[in-house]
Amino acid sequence: MWVYEKKLQYPVRVSKCDVRMAKYLIEQYGGADGELAAALRYMNQRYTIPGKVIGVLNDISTEELAHLEMIATMVYKLTKDATVQQLEEAGLGAHYVNHDSALYYENAGGVPWTAAYIQAKGDPIADLYEDIAAEEKARATYQWLINMTDDVDLQDSLKFLREREIVHSQRFREAVEILKEDGEYKRVF
Repeated sequence: MWVYEKKLQYPVRVSKCDVRMAKYLIEQYGGADGELAAALRYMNQRYTIPGKVIGVLNDISTEELAHLEMIATMVYKLTKDATVQQLEEAGLGAHYVNHDSALYYENAGGVPWTAAYIQAKGDPIADLYEDIAAEEKARATYQWLINMTDDVDLQDSLKFLREREIVHSQRFREAVEILKEDGEYKRVF
């Protein structure tokens, strides 16, 4: 069960309307390595992970939902004053035709989110290594997004998200070591 605080995990500020940047940020909303895929991946994997590390998957999954909310807020703020012409110029004309200003789970190229983005092998070590890779890919994407904007307010929120991905990767690495030391995972030779 969740308790929802009616505030973002970290403040989201933007300095200006920037539809181009919003288009790129959509990658972290509905892309393969984005926040929705991460939250659902970890929530799903928690059912086949040993009890000693189940809390790691629960905690990080929940935090990824908070990150999804932050990305949605960024995209909203970056596009709320945009004209149809600005949306078209930024490559979001098709999005506007299909969804108006509503957010939609898709990547930066406009490809809809799919459950194929979620991996679950059922082997705790394999799944945790998948999770480490997912966090590192998200960290890299956040860095590239930071590099693509000169909006220092937006960079601040993106840097927060990048740093949280690093922490998540570290926590998954710790979980791998706990399971290896404990021997509580399936051994296949």
